[in-house]
Amino acid sequence: QVQLVESGGGLVQAGGSLRLSCAASGRTSGSDTMGWFRQAPGKEREFVSAILGTALKNYADSAKGRFTISRDNAKNTVSLQMNSLNVEDTAVYYCALKLRGTSTYDYWGQGTQVTVSS
Repeated sequence: QVQLVESGGGLVQAGGSLRLSCAASGRTSGSDTMGWFRQAPGKEREFVSAILGTALKNYADSAKGRFTISRDNAKNTVSLQMNSLNVEDTAVYYCALKLRGTSTYDYWGQGTQVTVSS
């Protein structure tokens, strides 16, 4: 079993920055893929970014150039540095984990609210 706990959400003005963190515990390792997703009001959950190990990173087009995902395997944490935030980034952000050898994200955090004001 794996538990994920996000932190770092909040209210920020457009153009500002936030850093989200996710702490993983349980049966997880650096070989698992950890990702960030978000869900805005009235919209479906969407992919933001993912990292496999510490070097293989993937970003949604909306995140490229503004967001940076990183991972500390020693601490079992993954972070999402978000810069140049705009109101369209307002959403609940979820940390998720996909175990090595599987194709779906089976473990999810409770979510953290990010609100960007204009």
